[in-house]
Amino acid sequence: MARNRNRQNDQLIRSRSRNAAERRPAQEDRRGRQIRSWIIVIALVVGALLAIRFLRGRGPSEGSVVRLPCYANQNVTPFGDGVLYYDGMNLHCLSSTGTIRWSFPAGEGASFYAGPKHTAIWNGMQMYLVDQNGNSTYNESMEAPVQFVRVGDRYCAVVVGGDTEPKLIVKDLQGAQIDVEQEAFSSLMILDTGFFGEQGDYLWTLSLDVFGTAPNTILNTFQVGKMNTGEVSLGEALAYKVIYENARLRVFNTQQCYSYDYKCVQDTNSTMLVYGWKLIDCEIPERGAAKMLLAPTSQTGSTQVITELRVLEGNSDKRYTLPSQCVGACIWRGNIYTFSSEYLYRADVNSQRFFVSGIPVPQNSPITAFYGITSDGRALLASGESVFSLGLPH
Repeated sequence: MARNRNRQNDQLIRSRSRNAAERRPAQEDRRGRQIRSWIIVIALVVGALLAIRFLRGRGPSEGSVVRLPCYANQNVTPFGDGVLYYDGMNLHCLSSTGTIRWSFPAGEGASFYAGPKHTAIWNGMQMYLVDQNGNSTYNESMEAPVQFVRVGDRYCAVVVGGDTEPKLIVKDLQGAQIDVEQEAFSSLMILDTGFFGEQGDYLWTLSLDVFGTAPNTILNTFQVGKMNTGEVSLGEALAYKVIYENARLRVFNTQQCYSYDYKCVQDTNSTMLVYGWKLIDCEIPERGAAKMLLAPTSQTGSTQVITELRVLEGNSDKRYTLPSQCVGACIWRGNIYTFSSEYLYRADVNSQRFFVSGIPVPQNSPITAFYGITSDGRALLASGESVFSLGLPH
């Protein structure tokens, strides 16, 4: 009987082992299905979050048109990925698709300049610096009426005083005074100024000698807070634009484009004839040559009717004939964009072929003006009094 009980126990143990062995794959299979289900759920959630983030980053699709809550006579100006306009009392900042970001009480008769990340506003002797979020970082009265202000990455340059006895004051973006220059501009009219260099700690100025026997434009360069680094006479032809690329200052006048280093020493091999053409836009990469877009001078008046374009890049000089008359043109991400009354034309700078697409504005609303491009690639266009932003294809 003991042997029978032992045999029964052995059979019971083997039966239990067999049942456990049979149950184990089923349990493992069920656990595997649960893990796979959780992996699928997590993947779907992550995919949805990435899709939402991507769509939020893109904003309106390329080619889409949005009407902005401002008018063509309100000095519409790109400001980073936003838009500034002045309604006669307040300066407003919009997103490139029309959402109001902030408003600043500038007062009647104010002027403004949009820098990389700050905007300067001046009204008589009063001057303000406002950051991208609408916060005032400086709000003081200057010692004399402000002629104009230019804003860089680190500093702003304020020109105050009379036309022919101006003073140039350099401040940081919180308003602390860094430098003052007046002697170099005695009996001169300052036409424009701007910052250059990798750190933005150099300054150029264009000034005009109005008391000489013949008009003479003068280029000065300064190291902010230290010294005058150079000066050169540019002659009678009026200089109207200076850009910085490849460690050179490119100075455009009505006849030629000259190149200078930070000490105003000329690179004569880089001089280019631009008589009859005017610089209307440029794209400056971190490395390599700038792409400089020019149009015939006769077609760049207050009402632009552009039929030809020219691109200078290094030693390259290319000409383009447009498919029809256009009210404006620009260069962005290596592409040329031009805007006719009905169509957008796009061409790679290395191609002579233009691709055409319609501009979906309301019927009987031809495009009449172009105001520039925001950093997120939306062109600011006017149709009569109305202003639109158009997503550029690329």
